[in-house]
Amino acid sequence: MKEFMMIFRSEPNAWGNLSPEQMQASTKKWQDWIGGIAAQEKFVSTNRLGFSGKTIKPNDVTIDGPYAELKEIVGGYMVVKAKNLEDAVQMAKGCPTISIGGSVEIRDVMEINL
Repeated sequence: MKEFMMIFRSEPNAWGNLSPEQMQASTKKWQDWIGGIAAQEKFVSTNRLGFSGKTIKPNDVTIDGPYAELKEIVGGYMVVKAKNLEDAVQMAKGCPTISIGGSVEIRDVMEINL
């Protein structure tokens, strides 16, 4: 099995306007989706990303925030094990962020031998 990273993108406030009940239902969807992948022994790791940070650019330039000039933000990621890219795509199709208009980018993880 090869590892693939799923990068979750959505509009900046896509989850912020939910009622407590909607947030609880959303959390359950995420838990069920990730739990289903884990039950297949294909789950490696996942995390949400925070909203603060710094960006380092050439010429010793540091700017506040992980901000891109886009209408989407990267909200989190997950690493899974899959037979191939198509297997990872099939797993990603169940991601809850898609139901709110977000997207999932899937990238193969390249092993670095040091």
